[in-house]
Amino acid sequence: MNWLLIFLGFCVLIMLHEAGHYVAAKATGMRVERFFLFFGPTIWSFKRSETEYGIKSIPAGGYVKISGMNPEEELPPGEEHRAYYRQKVWKRIVVVAAGPAVNIVLAFVILFGVFLLGSEKTNQTVGEIRPDTPAAQVLQPGDEVVAVDGFTLSGLETEQRLASFGRLIGAHACAGAQVNGCRAATPVELTIRRDGELRAISVRPEYNTEAGRALVGFSYGFEGLDISAGAAASEAWDRMWLVASGTFHVFSHLFEEEQRKQISGIVGTSDVANQVIDFGVAPALILLAIVSLSLGLINLLPILPLDGGHIFWAIVEKLRGAPVSLRVMERASIVGFALVLMLFVLGLSNDIGRISGEGFKVR
Repeated sequence: MNWLLIFLGFCVLIMLHEAGHYVAAKATGMRVERFFLFFGPTIWSFKRSETEYGIKSIPAGGYVKISGMNPEEELPPGEEHRAYYRQKVWKRIVVVAAGPAVNIVLAFVILFGVFLLGSEKTNQTVGEIRPDTPAAQVLQPGDEVVAVDGFTLSGLETEQRLASFGRLIGAHACAGAQVNGCRAATPVELTIRRDGELRAISVRPEYNTEAGRALVGFSYGFEGLDISAGAAASEAWDRMWLVASGTFHVFSHLFEEEQRKQISGIVGTSDVANQVIDFGVAPALILLAIVSLSLGLINLLPILPLDGGHIFWAIVEKLRGAPVSLRVMERASIVGFALVLMLFVLGLSNDIGRISGEGFKVR
């Protein structure tokens, strides 16, 4: 079911992206010949007015075919004026930019909705206790974790509290090899508050190979947050800016090995999504928003065949006051295809390395 949801999520993002192109093209008077999900041989289609709609067989994106994208393309008699390259530059930019714009706006809407309707933060109380773990022997739901090995957690922000707890627990290693299920050589000293009384509890964490560290075996509880629309919008913008700035940093430092390792492809994204869905609806929606935002941003890169490449050359045409020659566009497309292929192979290689190694370690 997770993989089906992931597949449907990608389909929705693709369809909305292409719908942006489609609606903008229709609104500016261009002739749209086809609107298809996926590529390859056609599985199913129907035609309404001048446009054919359908689904193809290779699940690798989608496309909207606008008449006259190639300057040498011939259109039916009387339709020549509706060709893409017959339109003003600003109209072409609007049509091409509409796809990424839809993805970016969608990301904001999803994040805004999640933060406004489903905002929550962890508190210091014990929530779920996994069975057959060290925590199941000494902790109870509702216990408040006050301190770990003498380190007080009260007063810390959520991220700081979780990081500090994980770091302190992880410092307790097994005496021998770190194998799944081995108990730490030294116990963790927890100070908890139960029924209003402080209690000292000793527990030896258990090494978990999937997590790659020692775990006690419980998760913190959650409490709802009542925030305003303005605060939700601000939080959504902050998350989007974090993703956008991170994406720009990675692509502007591609010659650095450490940054190249940050690139991920469809395989890695799907694997992360498969894990995130298990955490609940809100985390899954946040990931969907991040993927949508990333799709919009990457498509704005100024290289053909991406949308940003078409925008770039439309601006060049406007500045020079004359159309760019078809030969130049063809050469730019060849270079662009090579760059896109390189990014695809790099992302796939990184994904395979992570999955076959330590995994993506979603928390």
